[in-house]
Amino acid sequence: MAASDGADKILVIIPAYNEQGAIRQVVTGVRQAVPQADILVINDGSVDNTAQEALAAGALVVQHPFNLGIGGAVQTGLKFAELKGYDYVIRLDGDGQHNAAEIAQVLAALRAQEADLIVGSRFLRSRVDWHIPLLRRVGIAFFGWAVSCLIRRRTTDTTSGFCGMNRAATRVLARYLPQDYPDVESRVIVHKAGLRQLELPVHMRARMAGVSSINAWRSFYYACKVTVAVVTSALKDIARYDSGPWAAREDSHAHTHRTADHRRLLQPYSVVGDHPTDP
Repeated sequence: MAASDGADKILVIIPAYNEQGAIRQVVTGVRQAVPQADILVINDGSVDNTAQEALAAGALVVQHPFNLGIGGAVQTGLKFAELKGYDYVIRLDGDGQHNAAEIAQVLAALRAQEADLIVGSRFLRSRVDWHIPLLRRVGIAFFGWAVSCLIRRRTTDTTSGFCGMNRAATRVLARYLPQDYPDVESRVIVHKAGLRQLELPVHMRARMAGVSSINAWRSFYYACKVTVAVVTSALKDIARYDSGPWAAREDSHAHTHRTADHRRLLQPYSVVGDHPTDP
């Protein structure tokens, strides 16, 4: 669905891996909540019917030939968004844990220019809607503390997969988003680029289908790797968005080269569905 003249172009990206039991309902919920938005499901090498279910619900589907991981899937969506010229990008998980009705408050904050990146936090509400294992809670609290120290801003939910961003944040994260642990590192990257970020309270439900791949051992392994990744992100040379390589962001020559780069990167992936034409 293309935006009408003068209307904001909105893209909802949904990374999905073996989510055939939930993805149709997720896409349908997004369509009902934001009918003016385009919906892009990044099928990250699923071996079930995730792609077919997403297409049946009316989404556009990008097919990864094999599993790249959450970072690679989200980065595909962000590069697609920049290539097609979307004003705002919303990201939801494909397991049904996020409430699509809350997209409206994220879009409202973006349109009011309250921040460049808006993150939905489970922990800004008086109570959490579903049980989170103790070990995972400890890990989330630790990452929140570490990121808060690095960006000098209180951060409560660094592992949230529900967020929204404007063109500036989309462009920065399309370039720098890591492959492995994008949710935590993205907060540091956005800060280093000089962009603003804000958390809003959201609900979170138990997943609609399937089971989480995170167990006690994986939680410990994840915690160690994310800690290293966050420190590495803090040391990365990331130019501020208002200077350096970003200064020419409106230059037509720079835009042409960036568009060509994104087309080349997306070329190996098949895109299925009634999708928007190139700008």
